[in-house]
Amino acid sequence: MSPAPPRRSGKSGSGASSRGRAGQNPRARGNAAPAPRPHRRDADAGAGSGRAAPVGRTGRGPAPGSRHGLGGEQVEGRRAVRELLAAGRRPVHEVWMAEDLDPSPLLDEIERLATRRRARLQVVSRRRLEAEARTDAPQGVMARAGALVESELDDLCVARQGVAPFLVVFDGVTDPHNLGSLLRSAECAGVTGVVVPRHRAAHVTPTVTKVAAGAVEHLAMAVVPGVPNALLRMAEAGVTTVGLDASADVSLFAFSRSAGGFDTPVALVVGAEGRGLAPLTRRRCDVLVSIPQHGVIESLNVAAAGSVAFFELARARAEAGPVTSDQ
Repeated sequence: MSPAPPRRSGKSGSGASSRGRAGQNPRARGNAAPAPRPHRRDADAGAGSGRAAPVGRTGRGPAPGSRHGLGGEQVEGRRAVRELLAAGRRPVHEVWMAEDLDPSPLLDEIERLATRRRARLQVVSRRRLEAEARTDAPQGVMARAGALVESELDDLCVARQGVAPFLVVFDGVTDPHNLGSLLRSAECAGVTGVVVPRHRAAHVTPTVTKVAAGAVEHLAMAVVPGVPNALLRMAEAGVTTVGLDASADVSLFAFSRSAGGFDTPVALVVGAEGRGLAPLTRRRCDVLVSIPQHGVIESLNVAAAGSVAFFELARARAEAGPVTSDQ
């Protein structure tokens, strides 16, 4: 019986691919890939549910912590899987790659990293991979890993290596695409920690990891019972909380020029799509700021507004200079 065609034709920049037939592990022949299981895509997972879509292994129930923890057990998309493997912050159990992908240096790097991390590498048909995927475009690559580890809120409020905390608090963001985009922007802006509520908010679903393009692997994230109480704890730790509110009289840009700068601990609080900050959250913030608009459209998308605010605060902090000593 002739072997099935290779996953992709030709040779990559690093030489011929070491992968074998679909379904085989090139590092351990004879290990069959797990059978696919029924699922639903997570385009709406987390919206209003306060939990990530269950992932788990084939034949098992949801992974521990997937009901109310951060999630993140299933990672899809080339950049997201690459960052998962490169960061090395959590165990990676297996990596699936479609057999018909064109040569790519990024795919070769994923293979090398998977081998280095001792993750089981499976070459499967595109149809099988897409049947297991929970996003619409997994880009021919998927991984299963241990859940993201939650950080303690108190730890996020402490300066590290001369850098004051630059935190983001999400007050009920429910759309996975928005959360993923916000996390990607936050990581690029230098945010040091993220706070999400345990209930009625999106956590880290496969859609979030893909849209975030690996940012979840580099951000410390805390899950709290409620945002208002978390803001009180931040205030006790000396963190200034800045609520992003479209109706606020104070401009974000004017505030960033105010005395004191952003070389001190700061947390930007971003509200939910549509309703914005919850009433109690709004009252608990030290200051409310808005982004001035000059067009006809009523408001910015939460992901766009958050990105503007992240980088404005990052700019102000950079101009103010580094923190002189740890707290």
